[in-house]
Amino acid sequence: MRFIHTADWHLGKLFGQRHMTEDQAYVLDELIALCDDLRPDALVIAGDIYDRAIPPPEAVALFSETLAKLALRGVKVLFIAGNHDSAVRLGFGAELLRASGVYLAGMVRAAEPPVVLSDDYGDIYFSLIPYGDPPHVKDAFALETMPSFDAALGVQIAAARAQIPAGARSVAVAHAFVIGGQTSESEHALSVGGSDQVGAENFATYDYTALGHLHAPQRAGAEHIRYSGSLLKYSFDEVRQKKGAELVEIDGAGAASHTFYPLTPRHDVRIVSGLMNELMAEGFDPLPHDDYICVELLDSDAVLAAHEKLRHIYPNLFSITRPNVNMGRLSSNERIYERGKSELHLFAEFFADVTREKLSAEEEHALIRVIDGLEKEAREA
Repeated sequence: MRFIHTADWHLGKLFGQRHMTEDQAYVLDELIALCDDLRPDALVIAGDIYDRAIPPPEAVALFSETLAKLALRGVKVLFIAGNHDSAVRLGFGAELLRASGVYLAGMVRAAEPPVVLSDDYGDIYFSLIPYGDPPHVKDAFALETMPSFDAALGVQIAAARAQIPAGARSVAVAHAFVIGGQTSESEHALSVGGSDQVGAENFATYDYTALGHLHAPQRAGAEHIRYSGSLLKYSFDEVRQKKGAELVEIDGAGAASHTFYPLTPRHDVRIVSGLMNELMAEGFDPLPHDDYICVELLDSDAVLAAHEKLRHIYPNLFSITRPNVNMGRLSSNERIYERGKSELHLFAEFFADVTREKLSAEEEHALIRVIDGLEKEAREA
């Protein structure tokens, strides 16, 4: 049995002020091309299909198109709801989708039947375990007391294992924060204070566990319990992470092996460091300048109109950090300017995030003009 493990697509994601749908469409075409090359029996998506409970229409259309392309190739698709997804909305049409080889688990249910796929050695049972916070698990299983995240997952797994014959090969698909995992800024915490973390031993009885939620590809307590990582880099602390998908192969005895296949994005996410005069020098940065860029400006003195100057070099400039600026050395007006400049760009990101609406090119340019104008007033003041 050969299947591709992927997760955390976050379709409809807003990264800074940038809607990522075109980037996601680009990398999903690469994923489909990978399916053409590897010819897997199935594609497994371990939650967070969308970035929010009510995704924008273009994100829903992209997911629909991707499922259709995979179905035409005869690749079965198995997916679950993550903490970003609306379990009810994601579960729409589940019975009809099964006829096309698409299997999903949205809402937490006390008796979620496994998906059974077969190869030359017999059946493999896939337990689709959607994200379930303690209140939903308590209600679904009619528990008397509120469980912890770890106990809630244990209840879901116990119910799933009860439907798998003894000795049968099995795969778990889950969305959870396993203790010890490497986190990223783009992940939303499941709770406060670390109570959302679960033990890897919950999955010990499965031959392979396909996890979602953490955005870095990594093992989770054991080699056969793994996160595939997110589809793309969604924050600047992910710049060193490799993004792609895992090809998982399970032999007749249930031994699982995995191979990571990187995917190349339309735009990479990078941090560029240097002094202003270095950054402005021709040939300083040999990599594509249309990548999504955070500039780490190393000048210790104030640099006026830094955004305006650097945007001519990096059209997709997201932010500037100033690690070497000593605010105590600046004049009062310079401190106001530096502080206000940061707050203006944070406001722009906040504005685009809370509206959850796609800005037209004209609206986006108008917003940038407003920010630039305010920066100019701050400099003149």
